[in-house]
Amino acid sequence: MQSQMRGGTRWKRFAVVMVPGVAATAAIGVGLAQGALAASFAVSGQEFKVTAEYLDGRGFAQYGGVDMGYANVKEGDQVVPRPVAISTFKNARITNMCQSVVTPDVPVFGKITLKLKAGEDPKNPVVAENLYLDVTDLKADAEFDNIDIGMAAKDTGQGGKFAKGPVVKDHNINQNGFAQQATRAQLRNVEQRAWATTAASFKLSGLSMKLLKGDGPGVECY
Repeated sequence: MQSQMRGGTRWKRFAVVMVPGVAATAAIGVGLAQGALAASFAVSGQEFKVTAEYLDGRGFAQYGGVDMGYANVKEGDQVVPRPVAISTFKNARITNMCQSVVTPDVPVFGKITLKLKAGEDPKNPVVAENLYLDVTDLKADAEFDNIDIGMAAKDTGQGGKFAKGPVVKDHNINQNGFAQQATRAQLRNVEQRAWATTAASFKLSGLSMKLLKGDGPGVECY
């Protein structure tokens, strides 16, 4: 008996392929929502978008560096250096967070966007510890407490006196570059592009994860 076909796709076969991956992703999502896992978000060779209504971060530092990520090319996976601004927070509370990434060239479907939302209730925000963001573009209304701006010192291996957290893996730090730190950073109306997000723990309250066809505003986070 032939599998049911719609638009040229054998849906039963498609379901067999997709269900294990979706189940694994859902299990990881549940673990993150319960704060059970360390978190690392990176997409091979792609930037992803992040928005937040409000981020309240303590122990903030930012400095220039190079993300030594991987990109898929015809010759195989290769390490590709990318200049980034590394933003770090000892801890952060994030209200109404959205994160989206587009997978292009999916057979039959074309572009598919994975969209994750959490912390929509201000009383139950997303909570992160030892948060690192590899940022290439950021727009926000920002407010800093006790800000200190200068050059990253040359006598440390992790970006100078402005980078007091744990050493960041897969990064080359520009030890003579610009850096800043603050005891507290408040960001509102955040729109951001990043190559990677890493946290010692990430608790995503009210987690919602969807696969959407297409890309752009209305499908992605912005």
